[in-house]
Amino acid sequence: MVIAVALTAAAVAACDAGAAENAPGEDAPPVVGEAAATPRIAWGTCPALAEGASRDPRLTCGTVKVPLDYRDPDGEKIEVAVSKLPAAKSRDRRGVLLLNPGGPALPGLDAPRAVAPTLPQSVLAAYDLIGFDPRGVQHSTPQSCRLDDPSLVGLFPYPAADGSITANVDRARTAAERCATNAGKKLRHFTTANTARDIDRIRTALGEEKISYWGQSYGTYLGTVYESLFPERADRVILEGNVDPTKVWAHAKDNWGRAMSERFPDAARVAAAQHATLGLGGTVDEVTRRYLALADRLDRTPAPVPGTPLALTGSMLRTVTYSLLLDNKTLPVLAQFWKAAVALADGTLTEADNQVLQQVFATPPPTPGVPADNQATMFLALTCGDARWSGDIGEYARRTAEDRAAWPLTAGMPANIWACAFWPKPIEEPVRVTGKGPRNTLILQNRRDNATPWEDGLGLYKALGRRAAFVGADNGGHYVYHQGSTCVDEATVTFLTTGRLPDEKVHCTDVAPR
Repeated sequence: MVIAVALTAAAVAACDAGAAENAPGEDAPPVVGEAAATPRIAWGTCPALAEGASRDPRLTCGTVKVPLDYRDPDGEKIEVAVSKLPAAKSRDRRGVLLLNPGGPALPGLDAPRAVAPTLPQSVLAAYDLIGFDPRGVQHSTPQSCRLDDPSLVGLFPYPAADGSITANVDRARTAAERCATNAGKKLRHFTTANTARDIDRIRTALGEEKISYWGQSYGTYLGTVYESLFPERADRVILEGNVDPTKVWAHAKDNWGRAMSERFPDAARVAAAQHATLGLGGTVDEVTRRYLALADRLDRTPAPVPGTPLALTGSMLRTVTYSLLLDNKTLPVLAQFWKAAVALADGTLTEADNQVLQQVFATPPPTPGVPADNQATMFLALTCGDARWSGDIGEYARRTAEDRAAWPLTAGMPANIWACAFWPKPIEEPVRVTGKGPRNTLILQNRRDNATPWEDGLGLYKALGRRAAFVGADNGGHYVYHQGSTCVDEATVTFLTTGRLPDEKVHCTDVAPR
C-alpha cells in the first residue's frame, strides 16, 4: 500500500505453500442466484456503542445472513449487520441509498448519522439511508488475527533509517503467519467480491429491485465491483475519492509519493503562515526541509511521548501526517503537531505541546464485542485476499530504494513489502471492471488527494468509460462532497434527485473554506 536477497526463495516458497492449500473445487464460480430467498430484515435495536459515542435515535438495525462462501451457498452462514435511517414521509421516495465509508474495513453501521446532516431535504425525502458493517468488520462476524499491534500504523511499512527493508520483511511474514494461524482459512472468504455479493443480499432483504450506492475511498472499489457483478441492480452510484480498479491492490500505492508531494504544501503553507509562533519556517520549502530532517532524526532516535507507552518514530510522524492531510479541517492541528514533535525531539516540550500530542495519540475506547485488531485484520484480509501479490523480496527492495529516492516525503513506504507477499492464493480473480452497463455513476475526485490520487480517479473513469461522469475539484484532501464547492455539491444532489449526469468532465474551481 510494500533486503535480503537470500530470503527471496523463502518468500516464494511461502506463497506457493499457501496456494497448495487450496480446497478442491476452489476455482468453481460463486453462486449468486440465491438472493431471492433472503428473508426480510427484522428491524430493532442497534448494537452497543463504544463509551462516549452517540447515535441518531431514529436509526434501527438488523442482520442479514449470507454465505461465508458463495460457491457453497447452502453451507456455513455469517451475519452482516445493517442499519436504516428512514426517508422523510413523502411521495418523492425513490428507494434506498447504501453507504460505505471506505477503509478498507471501516465500520459503516452509523454512516447514515454522519451523512444525513450534509444532505438537503430533497435527498432525505427520496432515500432511506442504509448503513452496514461489511463482512468481518465490527458487528458483522468480526475477524481477528490477534496481531501484536492492533492499530493500522504498524501495517504501513516504512523502511529503516538506512533504507533497509529487512525488518519490514520479518514483520510482514509474522503478520501473515498470525492470520493463517489465528483466523484460519475462512479469512480468505472475506473479500471485496463477496462483500459486493452481500450487498445484493441486503438489497433483497430490503425488498428493493435496485439499490443506490455512495462509496468513499475503498468504498469506491466496492461499489465498482458491485455494479460490475450486478449492473442491472445498481440504481444511482456515487464514487468519491477513487481507487483505480486496474491497480488492486499491489499497485494501488504507485502514485502515493507524487500525491503526497502535491498535498503536503497545503499543510506547509498553514505552518509557514504561523512561523512566528510555530518556528517551522516561513516558506513551504523551509517547512518541508524541517519536516524531512525531523523524520530522519526520529528514524534514528525515537522520542518517548510523556504519559504514554509510545515513542515518536519517523514512521509514526509520517503516518500521523498522512492521516491529518486527509481533511482540510485538520491542517491546523497537523501544523501544531509538527511543532510539538520538534519540541519533543529537542527536549523542550511545553504543556501546550504535550496536550497536542495527547490529543493526536489518544486511544479511542473499545467497541463492545469487537477485537482490538479487527480493522487491521480486515485491512489485510481485503488488500491481500482480493488479488495476488509478488513474493519477490529482492524486487521489493529495489523498488523501495527507487521510490525513496524519488519521493522523500513517503520514504519508500509505498513500494515496500506487505504481509500480502506471504498470503495464500486468492479464492478468485479480481472482478473485471468495464464500460458495459447503464450510465449511472458519478465520480467525485479532488485534485490533491494524498490517499486516492487524482490519477487513480482518472483511471477509474477510463475503466468505466461511458458508464460514468467525472467531477473534479481543485481541492486537497480525501473528501470531495460538502467541502466548500457549490459546483461539486450541486452536481451530486442533481444526480441523486433527478439521475442527470454531466455530459462532459466537470472541473470545479469554486472551493471556499468551510
